Amino acid sequence: MIKIVISGISGKMGARIGILASQDKNFEIAGALEASSSQVIGNDIGENLAIGKIGKKIESDFNKIAPSCDVLIEFTGISSTMEHLDIEKKNKKSMVIGTTGFSADEAEKIKEASKKIPIVFSPNMSIGANLMFKITEEVARALGENYEAEIIEFHHNQKKDAPSGTAKRLGEAVFKVKGKIPPIHSVRLGDIVGDHTVIFAGIGERIELTHKAHSRDAFAKGALDAAKFLADKKSGFYTMADVIKK
Repeated sequence: MIKIVISGISGKMGARIGILASQDKNFEIAGALEASSSQVIGNDIGENLAIGKIGKKIESDFNKIAPSCDVLIEFTGISSTMEHLDIEKKNKKSMVIGTTGFSADEAEKIKEASKKIPIVFSPNMSIGANLMFKITEEVARALGENYEAEIIEFHHNQKKDAPSGTAKRLGEAVFKVKGKIPPIHSVRLGDIVGDHTVIFAGIGERIELTHKAHSRDAFAKGALDAAKFLADKKSGFYTMADVIKK
């Protein structure tokens, strides 16, 4: 059984990861984290998720529970993720990172840490979105220079980073072929979970590749698949493309 700690357990993503993990016999929820200012600190994790008491409390200090976990699943802010990365490295534990918005230096620190611990780092944990990364590159290559490309992405109005990590990754897929990042248009409205469209337009026609997340469960399930993938790894830097291959 894989012992996981879920960071940001009261957030929309953290809660869905917790609920789905509780329904999967492969996982034990060994702990959960929230900001020290949160009112749920000290609450039973299961009661907080409305799945029944499990006898584990929500903590604010990861140092207390890091030794007892196999994998930390992180969908929070950049500063929290980087702080927890250092603790995971010290304890030689695995980490799934779905946080987005990192600077180049921060992303490089994550890659450096993966020399000592196994990490799955992906801007989007859904299987469909990761297949879209691959397809976008293939389409860009097949269409050639006579087709222009642009990207449109939609998210809820509370999302902090724009463009999204997924949109940037799609841009990188086009860049591999065309040598330049296409324009990216970001929309932040309502409670949209996440829609991404890559448009290729030539003379007389266009092709649109679209991925729409119906709920956060697509990302939560992907994060749990990533945690399973890391179970037998000693160190290394992985993405969801590696998880899907397995």
